[in-house]
Amino acid sequence: MSLLETFTFLSFWAVGLGLSEVEQSQISISTEVKKSIKIHCKITSSDFEGEYIHWYRQKPKKALEHLISVSSTKSPARASLGGRKNKLEARKYSQTSTSVLTVNFIENEDVAIYYCAGWAPHSGWSKKFGEGTKLTVIPSDRRLPADISPKPTIFLPSIAEIKRHKAGTHLCLLENFFPDVIKVYWKEKNGNRILESQEGKTMKTSDTYMKLSWLTVTERSMDKEHKCIVQHEKNKGGVDQEILFPSVNQVVASMTTTIAPTTASTTEKRNVPAIISRKVCLKDEISPLQLQLSNVSAYYTYLLLLLKGAVYFAIIAFGLFRRTEDCDMETVCNRRWQKEVNWSSFIFPKSDR
Repeated sequence: MSLLETFTFLSFWAVGLGLSEVEQSQISISTEVKKSIKIHCKITSSDFEGEYIHWYRQKPKKALEHLISVSSTKSPARASLGGRKNKLEARKYSQTSTSVLTVNFIENEDVAIYYCAGWAPHSGWSKKFGEGTKLTVIPSDRRLPADISPKPTIFLPSIAEIKRHKAGTHLCLLENFFPDVIKVYWKEKNGNRILESQEGKTMKTSDTYMKLSWLTVTERSMDKEHKCIVQHEKNKGGVDQEILFPSVNQVVASMTTTIAPTTASTTEKRNVPAIISRKVCLKDEISPLQLQLSNVSAYYTYLLLLLKGAVYFAIIAFGLFRRTEDCDMETVCNRRWQKEVNWSSFIFPKSDR
């Protein structure tokens, strides 16, 4: 076998044995000072035993920082950090093809996004990173409610919107959750494909947070039910919430039945879809963005008023400063005034009567 053939064979062989996927299912972890946390990372590789798994973190507005790496499945790797011995520990578990990073003696300085990574030969021997897990340290003086999972309220499209635009907007409002890290996406009820949707910024309300997400259902999908899927650290049982929305056609049928004559039979009424299974509101001539925009507009109006007040204060302070500078000493001002009077008398002498 020639040298070129050997190199080609080894190249294809190496690509076949490389790491292909890195997955971090924990989007966030919240804890208190002095506690320990464990971050899990799922590795898809045809040679997990031989993989070097690296762990990084990135603090706010800081560069990526390498923490530790582990290669053996038999013994963990340990490292010091910030003057703390054995602050970090990384392990590999061949049974589940996972790596676990343990961070001990949690401090406020440990707030960051933590990443696991491995070498991916099919990508030109570059490192493939997981999506990251954000660590939040809860202040000791903060008193959070017992249940800090996202609380959903759903808004259904109005008849006017459906008739005017031949489409309907499903709105999912999530409130009173902590920490702020949350992932929201939409699917059809029995589908696997993630649909294109929109969302507002995560906003702080007192000690918790709120977020808004909405899906525009086109005319060709009006007969399908959809679900809003919410991923959050504090979901009950660690399972993603799936909030079911009725089809737009069901909304129309329900509203039509509601305004129909009362002579409808009992059987017909039973066939009406059960729309109000959760806390539901019907939007009537209200933009789906109104709730989000009202909060944002109030925030910026407040900032504008503060800026306006600061400008007025600066103008008044400048005027007072100039006046003080011109009349620094009372005697000087009086002399200046006397001179002005004398000159005036000289230029415009009084006439004798």
